Amino acid sequence: MKKIILTFLTLLLSGYQYSQEPWTLEACVERALEMNISIKQSQLDYVNSEIEKKGAIGNFLPNVNVGGNHSWNVGLNQNITTGLLENVTTQFSSMNLNLNVDLYNGLQNVKRLHRANLSLLASQYQLEDMAENVALLVANSYLQVLFSKEALAAQKLQLEITKRELDRTKKLISSGVIPKGDVYEVEANLASQEKSVVDAQNAYYLSKIALAQLILIDDYENFKIANEKYDIPVSDILSKTPTEIFSYAVENKKDIKLIETNVEIAKKDLEISKALSMPRLSAFYSYSSRISYSDRIVPTGEFGLNTIGVVESTNEKVVAPYPIYKTEKPLSFSDQFDLNKGQNFGLSLSIPILNSFSTRNNIDRSKINILRSVNSLEQKKLDLENTVNQSYNDAKGAIKAYQASVKLLAARKQAFEYASDKFEIGTMNSFDFSQAKQRYELAQFELIRTKYDYIFKLKVLEFYFGVPISVN
Repeated sequence: MKKIILTFLTLLLSGYQYSQEPWTLEACVERALEMNISIKQSQLDYVNSEIEKKGAIGNFLPNVNVGGNHSWNVGLNQNITTGLLENVTTQFSSMNLNLNVDLYNGLQNVKRLHRANLSLLASQYQLEDMAENVALLVANSYLQVLFSKEALAAQKLQLEITKRELDRTKKLISSGVIPKGDVYEVEANLASQEKSVVDAQNAYYLSKIALAQLILIDDYENFKIANEKYDIPVSDILSKTPTEIFSYAVENKKDIKLIETNVEIAKKDLEISKALSMPRLSAFYSYSSRISYSDRIVPTGEFGLNTIGVVESTNEKVVAPYPIYKTEKPLSFSDQFDLNKGQNFGLSLSIPILNSFSTRNNIDRSKINILRSVNSLEQKKLDLENTVNQSYNDAKGAIKAYQASVKLLAARKQAFEYASDKFEIGTMNSFDFSQAKQRYELAQFELIRTKYDYIFKLKVLEFYFGVPISVN
């Protein structure tokens, strides 16, 4: 019991310490790839494809079956000793070995093995594509947490400024520089700012919950991300053209490769459907024996004489010899197994002629499935090209918006500092100062928003060019 309690406390403490560690983006992605249910489902699909491949390999092996039975016959049966019908119990055993192997079936086994290999490859592409999408989703959620954290920090900073503004207003009122009514505007701003901080705290907490749920962590209170601040990452992805990015994506993205593999699977299904219309030649062999547990009648080697008539002229008896039998126990199991053995072997040929058009219909369906797969591939490429172009334009627009926000913030900051100086000496009323401060706050928030919007759109574009996901 002590060992159990100690083990439980150790696991609990280690889990608590683990939850206290700040989470980097790489750690979040790694955990998501490990715990995500959709990825686990794709992993099961991959394992199932491996099983299908084993089955395709097994088709090349002969079918071997061993059977046997033992029966009791109870009731009215002929007694082999007396020849009379009696209620007796007899026992019999039999066993057999059957072997069947395909010699030719239109190369179905070869084609099914090729299809199994393609199916295994498709499952691998599906798993990798799922992992890439989950990683991008985690990055988006992680950046949302960073955005919420910086927004909260900015709101707290503005709250401190508002508190200092209130103190300064009260001093100016006491000295008679500004009217007493100006304090009400500042107090209202303070209440509004406090509410903004609460809203920012809620947004930050909800973003943390969303990320924690995505990576299946339920300790929301102790969940925290690493680093306090992220700058705009250095990337040359915008130096590439949309055509270059699309060309790379169409050659390397796993979802494209998955659909391309599905096209090959559909073609292989057509080959298998055609193979079903070919003649099938197989060889078979069987070996069997049987065992009886009843007594047996065997000749003694002696003969008796049986009167079969008389000579009419002399009345002499006419006799004929007959063998004398005796009852013995059944032969041993091994002796009977060898004596009663039998073998059967030969060839079997089956030629499809008419089967309700099922073979022909399967071929036609396979051709349609090929066309469907090809159309899906073309549509996927068109969607990918459109997505890449859209992502490229979004990223270029996002960097311009961010650069504009930097300039706007610098201008708003200067305006706010100028307003602060005027407010300090009492030449600006609290309402005008509050307006300058609010514009400065909005410029700060807009800079944070455009910053993380640009970072994510940059990561999306890098995602299509095969750049590993990172926010550094």
